[in-house]
Amino acid sequence: MWSPLYDVDHTAQQQIRNASLLPWVHGVAVMPDVHAGAGVTVGSVIAMHGAVSPAAVGVDIGCGMMAVKTTATLSDLPDNLAGIRAAWENVVPVGFAKHKTHAALLGRDGFMRRDVKKLFSRFTNLRVDVSAKENNAVRQCGTLGSGNHFIELCSDNHGILWLMLHSGSRNIGKEIAERHIYRAKHLEWNSDIPDRNLAVFLHRDQDGTEYKEWADYLHDIYWAQEYALLNRRIMMGSIKAALQNILPQVAFTQDINCHHNYVSEETYDGLDLVITRKGAISAQTSELGIIPGSMGTGSYIVRGLGNTASYCSASHGAGRTMSRGAARQAFTLDDLIEQTRGVECRKDYGVLDEIPGAYKDLSQVLSHEVDLVEIMAKLDTLLCIKG
Repeated sequence: MWSPLYDVDHTAQQQIRNASLLPWVHGVAVMPDVHAGAGVTVGSVIAMHGAVSPAAVGVDIGCGMMAVKTTATLSDLPDNLAGIRAAWENVVPVGFAKHKTHAALLGRDGFMRRDVKKLFSRFTNLRVDVSAKENNAVRQCGTLGSGNHFIELCSDNHGILWLMLHSGSRNIGKEIAERHIYRAKHLEWNSDIPDRNLAVFLHRDQDGTEYKEWADYLHDIYWAQEYALLNRRIMMGSIKAALQNILPQVAFTQDINCHHNYVSEETYDGLDLVITRKGAISAQTSELGIIPGSMGTGSYIVRGLGNTASYCSASHGAGRTMSRGAARQAFTLDDLIEQTRGVECRKDYGVLDEIPGAYKDLSQVLSHEVDLVEIMAKLDTLLCIKG
């Protein structure tokens, strides 16, 4: 555990204990941004041998971050960032909005269009029936969504501008996840586990034959994870082009695209394990990652230290300290305005539950994982778009 125990509430502690009691669990690593989730804590890494729990990934399969470093600096920006915000909101649908047919970028970018076509050529091969969702999935590819998903313009400690965004597999990931979770809950070997929300798919039976449910889940989740990566790439391509219309001289030098809700098959202690990271990033040796803060409080670019005790993982962000409902009761619009002072963003009741005060302090979270990652850059938020 990389969080002080006093920072972990009773519900989250019980969820961690329940997960650790599953007979297939090799180990559990708890990140410093941990908080209670649906069945499994957000901010947990669960390593299983011969089994996988869909709830240990969650319903936003492949949710993660993308950041791009630019050649522009603070001095290149206009005094008012409202124009950039409007341009980005014009090309990336947010909240429940989606593209009329598909992202406009696909009409200009042949490589991106090819990747979308390849991904959706396998849509009919998904093992759960989501055929009615295909058109919606196409229209949502390249959209932000709502909740804690965001797009940001940031500057690092050298005044260099970065583009950053946070989103996942949109509704199609949710549909796929919910169908598999339902399927797992009704399998006989899950009848006496501590919490049916932790229901698993087993790899093989006693004769060594692979279970169909296992193969189906991994097949579908890997497709959804590809969708999430592509969703972020399309959004990033769209806001890059919009920024170049305003700053024609800008170029892009480095990009990082990483999941923090996903499945990975990795080897530890001489065992082939299924690693589920729910609110955690991979932090293999020298691997770059992104740990964002809350709305307007900045983020960090980090490099992994390859600590196998955490299954080479690190936190995915600041982590909530209170629910959305509690945040709306505890804070006012004046609080939101004060806590996002200096940031070009929405300052209305629709995003009050995303106020920085509802989250842990990001620098404190990072202080608990100095053996997991090293900080490469601190990014300050200049502009933030929420769904």
